[in-house]
Amino acid sequence: MRLVLPLVLLVFVLFAASLLIGPAGIGVWEGLSALFTMDESPQALVMREIRLPRALLAVMIGAGLGVSGAAMQGYLRNPLAEPGLIGVSGSAALGAVIAIQTGAATAFALALPMAALAGALGGVLVVVALAGPRGTSLTLILAGIAVSAMAGALTSLVLNLSPNPFAASEIVFWMMGSLADRSMTHVWLALPFMVIGGGLLAATGRGLDAMTLGEDAAEAMGISMGRLRLAVVIGTACIVGAGTAVAGAIGFVGLVVPHVLRPLVGGRPGRLLWASALGGAAMLLAADIAVRIVLPERDLKLGVLTALVGAPLFLHLILKLRGTRI
Repeated sequence: MRLVLPLVLLVFVLFAASLLIGPAGIGVWEGLSALFTMDESPQALVMREIRLPRALLAVMIGAGLGVSGAAMQGYLRNPLAEPGLIGVSGSAALGAVIAIQTGAATAFALALPMAALAGALGGVLVVVALAGPRGTSLTLILAGIAVSAMAGALTSLVLNLSPNPFAASEIVFWMMGSLADRSMTHVWLALPFMVIGGGLLAATGRGLDAMTLGEDAAEAMGISMGRLRLAVVIGTACIVGAGTAVAGAIGFVGLVVPHVLRPLVGGRPGRLLWASALGGAAMLLAADIAVRIVLPERDLKLGVLTALVGAPLFLHLILKLRGTRI
Protein backbone atom coordinates (compact mmCIF):
# COMPACT_ATOMS: atom_id res chain seq x y z
CA MET A 1 0.00 0.00 0.00
CA ARG A 2 2.91 2.34 0.73
CA LEU A 3 4.12 1.86 -2.83
CA VAL A 4 0.74 2.08 -4.56
CA LEU A 5 -0.11 5.61 -3.40
CA PRO A 6 3.14 7.24 -4.62
CA LEU A 7 2.85 5.43 -7.96
CA VAL A 8 -0.77 6.54 -8.39
CA LEU A 9 0.20 10.14 -7.65
CA LEU A 10 3.12 9.90 -10.07
CA VAL A 11 0.88 8.59 -12.85
CA PHE A 12 -1.67 11.34 -12.16
CA VAL A 13 0.97 14.09 -12.30
CA LEU A 14 2.53 12.71 -15.48
CA PHE A 15 -0.89 12.29 -17.10
CA ALA A 16 -1.69 15.93 -16.39
CA ALA A 17 1.71 16.97 -17.70
CA SER A 18 1.14 14.93 -20.87
CA LEU A 19 -2.09 16.84 -21.46
CA LEU A 20 -0.49 20.23 -20.93
CA ILE A 21 2.90 19.86 -22.68
CA GLY A 22 3.10 20.23 -26.44
CA PRO A 23 4.11 22.48 -29.32
CA ALA A 24 0.76 24.30 -29.45
CA GLY A 25 1.71 26.60 -26.58
CA ILE A 26 -1.61 26.27 -24.72
CA GLY A 27 -1.55 27.54 -21.14
CA VAL A 28 -2.44 25.41 -18.14
CA TRP A 29 -5.84 26.93 -17.34
CA GLU A 30 -6.62 27.48 -20.99
CA GLY A 31 -5.88 23.83 -21.74
CA LEU A 32 -7.89 22.47 -18.82
CA SER A 33 -10.90 24.62 -19.67
CA ALA A 34 -10.65 23.66 -23.35
CA LEU A 35 -10.56 19.97 -22.40
CA PHE A 36 -13.90 20.12 -20.58
CA THR A 37 -15.76 22.52 -22.84
CA MET A 38 -17.87 21.36 -25.76
CA ASP A 39 -16.93 24.13 -28.19
CA GLU A 40 -15.01 23.61 -31.42
CA SER A 41 -12.18 26.04 -30.76
CA PRO A 42 -8.66 25.11 -31.93
CA GLN A 43 -7.55 24.69 -28.30
CA ALA A 44 -10.41 22.29 -27.55
CA LEU A 45 -9.66 20.22 -30.66
CA VAL A 46 -5.98 19.99 -29.74
CA MET A 47 -6.77 18.88 -26.21
CA ARG A 48 -9.54 16.40 -27.03
CA GLU A 49 -8.42 15.02 -30.39
CA ILE A 50 -4.62 15.01 -30.04
CA ARG A 51 -3.35 15.20 -26.47
CA LEU A 52 -6.07 13.23 -24.63
CA PRO A 53 -5.85 10.10 -26.86
CA ARG A 54 -2.07 10.24 -26.69
CA ALA A 55 -2.06 10.40 -22.89
CA LEU A 56 -4.69 7.65 -22.57
CA LEU A 57 -2.74 5.35 -24.89
CA ALA A 58 0.46 5.99 -22.92
CA VAL A 59 -1.28 4.91 -19.72
CA MET A 60 -2.94 1.88 -21.31
CA ILE A 61 0.09 0.59 -23.18
CA GLY A 62 2.56 1.37 -20.40
CA ALA A 63 0.42 -0.34 -17.77
CA GLY A 64 -0.18 -3.30 -20.07
CA LEU A 65 3.50 -3.79 -20.86
CA GLY A 66 4.40 -3.45 -17.19
CA VAL A 67 1.91 -6.02 -15.93
CA SER A 68 2.59 -8.47 -18.77
CA GLY A 69 6.34 -8.22 -18.14
CA ALA A 70 5.82 -8.93 -14.44
CA ALA A 71 3.57 -11.90 -15.29
CA MET A 72 6.06 -13.37 -17.76
CA GLN A 73 8.94 -12.99 -15.31
CA GLY A 74 6.89 -14.54 -12.52
CA TYR A 75 5.71 -17.48 -14.61
CA LEU A 76 9.14 -18.23 -16.09
CA ARG A 77 10.90 -17.36 -12.82
CA ASN A 78 13.42 -15.37 -14.81
CA PRO A 79 14.05 -11.61 -14.37
CA LEU A 80 15.31 -11.42 -17.96
CA ALA A 81 11.94 -12.42 -19.44
CA GLU A 82 9.87 -9.78 -21.22
CA PRO A 83 6.47 -9.67 -22.99
CA GLY A 84 7.88 -9.99 -26.51
CA LEU A 85 9.42 -13.34 -25.60
CA ILE A 86 6.40 -15.27 -26.88
CA GLY A 87 6.66 -13.68 -30.33
CA VAL A 88 3.45 -11.65 -30.24
CA SER A 89 5.06 -8.27 -30.90
CA GLY A 90 6.99 -9.64 -33.88
CA SER A 91 3.92 -11.27 -35.42
CA ALA A 92 1.85 -8.12 -34.80
CA ALA A 93 4.53 -6.05 -36.51
CA LEU A 94 4.49 -8.46 -39.45
CA GLY A 95 0.74 -8.00 -39.87
CA ALA A 96 1.13 -4.21 -39.82
CA VAL A 97 4.01 -4.33 -42.30
CA ILE A 98 1.91 -6.38 -44.72
CA ALA A 99 -0.93 -3.83 -44.41
CA ILE A 100 1.46 -0.97 -45.23
CA GLN A 101 3.16 -2.79 -48.08
CA THR A 102 -0.07 -3.87 -49.77
CA GLY A 103 -1.53 -0.38 -49.57
CA ALA A 104 -4.40 -1.47 -47.33
CA ALA A 105 -3.30 1.00 -44.63
CA THR A 106 -3.71 3.84 -47.13
CA ALA A 107 -7.08 2.69 -48.40
CA PHE A 108 -8.60 2.07 -44.97
CA ALA A 109 -7.58 3.99 -41.84
CA LEU A 110 -7.98 1.06 -39.43
CA ALA A 111 -6.43 -1.55 -41.73
CA LEU A 112 -3.01 -1.23 -40.08
CA PRO A 113 -4.04 -1.83 -36.43
CA MET A 114 -6.52 -4.53 -37.45
CA ALA A 115 -3.86 -6.33 -39.49
CA ALA A 116 -1.48 -6.07 -36.54
CA LEU A 117 -4.11 -7.58 -34.23
CA ALA A 118 -4.67 -10.39 -36.72
CA GLY A 119 -0.92 -11.02 -36.84
CA ALA A 120 -0.75 -11.12 -33.04
CA LEU A 121 -3.63 -13.59 -32.89
CA GLY A 122 -1.97 -15.82 -35.48
CA GLY A 123 1.33 -15.65 -33.62
CA VAL A 124 -0.09 -16.66 -30.27
CA LEU A 125 -2.05 -19.53 -31.82
CA VAL A 126 1.15 -20.86 -33.36
CA VAL A 127 3.02 -20.51 -30.04
CA VAL A 128 0.28 -22.33 -28.11
CA ALA A 129 0.17 -25.08 -30.75
CA LEU A 130 3.95 -25.52 -30.73
CA ALA A 131 4.20 -25.54 -26.94
CA GLY A 132 1.43 -28.14 -26.64
CA PRO A 133 -1.03 -28.59 -23.77
CA ARG A 134 1.57 -30.19 -21.48
CA GLY A 135 4.67 -28.32 -22.57
CA THR A 136 7.07 -26.87 -20.01
CA SER A 137 8.07 -23.23 -19.65
CA LEU A 138 11.21 -24.00 -21.66
CA THR A 139 9.04 -25.28 -24.51
CA LEU A 140 7.03 -22.06 -24.38
CA ILE A 141 10.20 -19.97 -24.58
CA LEU A 142 11.54 -21.94 -27.54
CA ALA A 143 8.20 -21.71 -29.34
CA GLY A 144 8.12 -17.95 -28.78
CA ILE A 145 11.68 -17.53 -30.03
CA ALA A 146 10.89 -19.55 -33.15
CA VAL A 147 7.76 -17.50 -33.94
CA SER A 148 9.58 -14.24 -33.24
CA ALA A 149 12.50 -15.23 -35.48
CA MET A 150 10.19 -16.26 -38.31
CA ALA A 151 8.14 -13.06 -38.03
CA GLY A 152 11.33 -10.99 -38.03
CA ALA A 153 12.64 -12.83 -41.09
CA LEU A 154 9.38 -12.32 -43.00
CA THR A 155 9.33 -8.64 -42.04
CA SER A 156 12.87 -8.24 -43.36
CA LEU A 157 11.85 -10.07 -46.54
CA VAL A 158 8.97 -7.64 -47.10
CA LEU A 159 11.32 -4.69 -46.64
CA ASN A 160 13.90 -6.25 -48.91
CA LEU A 161 11.43 -6.87 -51.73
CA SER A 162 9.52 -3.61 -51.34
CA PRO A 163 9.45 -1.78 -54.70
CA ASN A 164 8.15 1.39 -53.08
CA PRO A 165 10.77 3.33 -51.07
CA PHE A 166 8.06 5.43 -49.44
CA ALA A 167 6.29 2.31 -48.12
CA ALA A 168 9.61 0.97 -46.83
CA SER A 169 10.30 4.27 -45.07
CA GLU A 170 6.82 4.24 -43.51
CA ILE A 171 7.37 0.68 -42.29
CA VAL A 172 10.69 1.55 -40.67
CA PHE A 173 9.28 4.62 -38.91
CA TRP A 174 6.18 2.73 -37.74
CA MET A 175 8.32 -0.04 -36.24
CA MET A 176 10.16 2.52 -34.13
CA GLY A 177 7.00 3.07 -32.08
CA SER A 178 5.13 6.31 -31.51
CA LEU A 179 1.96 7.73 -29.96
CA ALA A 180 1.85 10.79 -32.20
CA ASP A 181 -1.17 11.36 -34.43
CA ARG A 182 -3.32 8.81 -32.63
CA SER A 183 -7.04 9.39 -32.08
CA MET A 184 -9.79 8.15 -29.78
CA THR A 185 -10.55 5.54 -32.45
CA HIS A 186 -7.21 3.89 -31.62
CA VAL A 187 -8.05 4.08 -27.91
CA TRP A 188 -11.40 2.32 -28.37
CA LEU A 189 -9.81 -0.26 -30.68
CA ALA A 190 -7.14 -1.25 -28.16
CA LEU A 191 -9.18 -0.88 -24.96
CA PRO A 192 -11.21 -4.14 -25.10
CA PHE A 193 -8.09 -6.24 -25.66
CA MET A 194 -6.25 -4.38 -22.92
CA VAL A 195 -9.09 -4.95 -20.46
CA ILE A 196 -9.35 -8.66 -21.30
CA GLY A 197 -5.58 -9.14 -21.09
CA GLY A 198 -5.29 -7.17 -17.86
CA GLY A 199 -8.13 -9.15 -16.29
CA LEU A 200 -6.51 -12.47 -17.19
CA LEU A 201 -3.12 -11.43 -15.81
CA ALA A 202 -4.60 -9.92 -12.63
CA ALA A 203 -6.19 -13.29 -11.87
CA THR A 204 -2.81 -15.06 -11.99
CA GLY A 205 -1.43 -13.43 -8.83
CA ARG A 206 -1.98 -16.44 -6.53
CA GLY A 207 -0.61 -18.87 -9.10
CA LEU A 208 2.50 -16.77 -9.71
CA ASP A 209 3.15 -16.53 -5.97
CA ALA A 210 2.90 -20.32 -5.75
CA MET A 211 5.26 -20.69 -8.72
CA THR A 212 8.09 -19.22 -6.64
CA LEU A 213 8.20 -22.59 -4.85
CA GLY A 214 8.41 -24.53 -8.13
CA GLU A 215 5.88 -26.11 -10.47
CA ASP A 216 5.47 -29.27 -8.39
CA ALA A 217 4.78 -27.30 -5.22
CA ALA A 218 2.36 -25.04 -7.09
CA GLU A 219 0.41 -28.04 -8.37
CA ALA A 220 0.34 -29.49 -4.84
CA MET A 221 -1.26 -26.21 -3.71
CA GLY A 222 -4.07 -26.70 -6.24
CA ILE A 223 -2.74 -24.48 -9.04
CA SER A 224 -3.50 -25.77 -12.54
CA MET A 225 -0.30 -25.16 -14.49
CA GLY A 226 -2.09 -25.50 -17.83
CA ARG A 227 -4.64 -22.82 -16.95
CA LEU A 228 -1.96 -20.56 -15.47
CA ARG A 229 0.19 -20.78 -18.58
CA LEU A 230 -2.79 -20.19 -20.87
CA ALA A 231 -3.86 -17.13 -18.84
CA VAL A 232 -0.34 -15.66 -18.95
CA VAL A 233 0.09 -16.32 -22.67
CA ILE A 234 -3.37 -15.12 -23.76
CA GLY A 235 -3.29 -12.12 -21.44
CA THR A 236 0.15 -11.06 -22.63
CA ALA A 237 -0.85 -11.61 -26.25
CA CYS A 238 -3.96 -9.40 -25.91
CA ILE A 239 -1.99 -6.57 -24.31
CA VAL A 240 1.12 -6.69 -26.47
CA GLY A 241 -0.84 -7.29 -29.65
CA ALA A 242 -3.18 -4.35 -29.03
CA GLY A 243 -0.33 -2.08 -27.98
CA THR A 244 1.77 -2.94 -31.02
CA ALA A 245 -1.26 -2.53 -33.25
CA VAL A 246 -1.88 1.10 -32.31
CA ALA A 247 1.59 2.34 -31.35
CA GLY A 248 4.17 0.15 -33.07
CA ALA A 249 6.99 -1.67 -31.32
CA ILE A 250 7.84 -0.23 -27.88
CA GLY A 251 10.39 -2.28 -26.01
CA PHE A 252 12.08 -2.57 -22.61
CA VAL A 253 9.11 -1.30 -20.55
CA GLY A 254 8.02 -4.81 -19.59
CA LEU A 255 11.61 -5.76 -18.79
CA VAL A 256 12.85 -2.73 -16.86
CA VAL A 257 9.82 -1.77 -14.75
CA PRO A 258 9.30 -5.13 -12.95
CA HIS A 259 13.05 -5.37 -12.31
CA VAL A 260 13.16 -1.91 -10.71
CA LEU A 261 10.06 -2.44 -8.55
CA ARG A 262 10.63 -6.06 -7.51
CA PRO A 263 12.74 -5.24 -4.40
CA LEU A 264 10.06 -2.79 -3.23
CA VAL A 265 7.32 -5.46 -3.09
CA GLY A 266 9.37 -8.10 -1.34
CA GLY A 267 9.84 -10.12 -4.51
CA ARG A 268 6.22 -11.35 -4.55
CA PRO A 269 4.98 -11.73 -8.16
CA GLY A 270 1.33 -11.17 -7.19
CA ARG A 271 2.06 -7.75 -5.70
CA LEU A 272 4.45 -6.93 -8.51
CA LEU A 273 1.65 -7.15 -11.08
CA TRP A 274 -0.15 -4.06 -9.77
CA ALA A 275 3.05 -2.15 -9.03
CA SER A 276 4.40 -2.85 -12.53
CA ALA A 277 1.15 -1.70 -14.14
CA LEU A 278 1.43 1.68 -12.42
CA GLY A 279 5.18 1.86 -12.98
CA GLY A 280 4.81 1.02 -16.66
CA ALA A 281 2.19 3.73 -17.12
CA ALA A 282 4.46 6.26 -15.41
CA MET A 283 7.48 5.26 -17.49
CA LEU A 284 5.70 5.50 -20.84
CA LEU A 285 4.03 8.81 -19.91
CA ALA A 286 7.42 10.22 -18.93
CA ALA A 287 9.03 8.92 -22.13
CA ASP A 288 6.25 10.35 -24.29
CA ILE A 289 6.65 13.75 -22.60
CA ALA A 290 10.39 13.55 -23.20
CA VAL A 291 10.04 12.97 -26.95
CA ARG A 292 8.13 16.26 -27.19
CA ILE A 293 10.85 18.13 -25.31
CA VAL A 294 14.01 16.48 -26.67
CA LEU A 295 14.52 17.34 -30.35
CA PRO A 296 10.85 18.23 -30.98
CA GLU A 297 11.61 19.33 -34.52
CA ARG A 298 13.16 15.94 -35.43
CA ASP A 299 10.23 13.72 -34.31
CA LEU A 300 12.16 11.46 -31.93
CA LYS A 301 10.32 8.14 -31.80
CA LEU A 302 9.01 6.78 -28.50
CA GLY A 303 10.36 3.27 -29.06
CA VAL A 304 13.83 4.67 -29.75
CA LEU A 305 13.83 6.60 -26.46
CA THR A 306 12.62 3.65 -24.37
CA ALA A 307 15.35 1.52 -25.96
CA LEU A 308 18.00 4.15 -25.18
CA VAL A 309 16.87 4.18 -21.55
CA GLY A 310 16.12 0.47 -21.20
CA ALA A 311 19.20 -1.00 -22.89
CA PRO A 312 21.71 0.32 -20.30
CA LEU A 313 19.46 -0.91 -17.48
CA PHE A 314 19.23 -4.28 -19.23
CA LEU A 315 23.04 -4.44 -19.42
CA HIS A 316 23.22 -3.51 -15.74
CA LEU A 317 20.85 -6.38 -14.95
CA ILE A 318 23.00 -8.82 -16.91
CA LEU A 319 26.16 -7.67 -15.10
CA LYS A 320 24.37 -7.90 -11.76
CA LEU A 321 23.21 -11.45 -12.45
CA ARG A 322 26.51 -12.60 -13.96
CA GLY A 323 27.93 -15.46 -12.02
CA THR A 324 24.63 -16.12 -10.20
CA ARG A 325 22.05 -18.72 -10.93
CA ILE A 326 18.89 -17.29 -12.51
